[in-house]
Amino acid sequence: MNSISLAWTGASGAPYGLKLLECLLQADYQVFLMISSAARVVLAQEHGIKLSAAPEKATEQLQAIMPASGALRVLGKDQWFSPPASGSAAPKQMVICPCSTGTLAAVATGMSNNLLERAADVVLKERGQLILVPRETPFNTIHLQHMLSLSQQGAVILPAAPGFYHHPKSVQDLVDFVVARILDHLGVAHSLTGRWGYDQPVGGGIED
Repeated sequence: MNSISLAWTGASGAPYGLKLLECLLQADYQVFLMISSAARVVLAQEHGIKLSAAPEKATEQLQAIMPASGALRVLGKDQWFSPPASGSAAPKQMVICPCSTGTLAAVATGMSNNLLERAADVVLKERGQLILVPRETPFNTIHLQHMLSLSQQGAVILPAAPGFYHHPKSVQDLVDFVVARILDHLGVAHSLTGRWGYDQPVGGGIED
């Protein structure tokens, strides 16, 4: 079973994180999920889901709403003996979705004050694949500097900025667009959206 670390932080965009978790579990991944306290507030506000702060209880709650073939383990911020905390055991891939600018700053500066930040630091030092999905607008210079620093370290900055060329008809279509791009980078097969150039009319349908 493939394994991956996934983190939800306090930026708006809980639907992105939920859909990504659903897709990873459906793809038979072992998912180590880290949820910040601010992320739980956002999840309750945007989805009406009140997750327990206890990792085992939160795991049960999420499994109840998205049964799939993969394995889910929610981790607490101080579970330093869990696989994501060590380069000898951590998954080689990690996604922070949504990623708050506070988490962006902490990862960019190597803070590692909690398991979430440590897990991201481990993926970077082990030359794995780290994808951060910031959801903020506008970005200030500090945000942009942190993104540049992380990009220079090999991380992928993938803003939650959906396109419209696929003619979305619902909010879920916009969510699926961003999640599809994340899955593309992870190498996970999906059918969330069409592919550019394959589902377009000849000539693109755009006149000069």
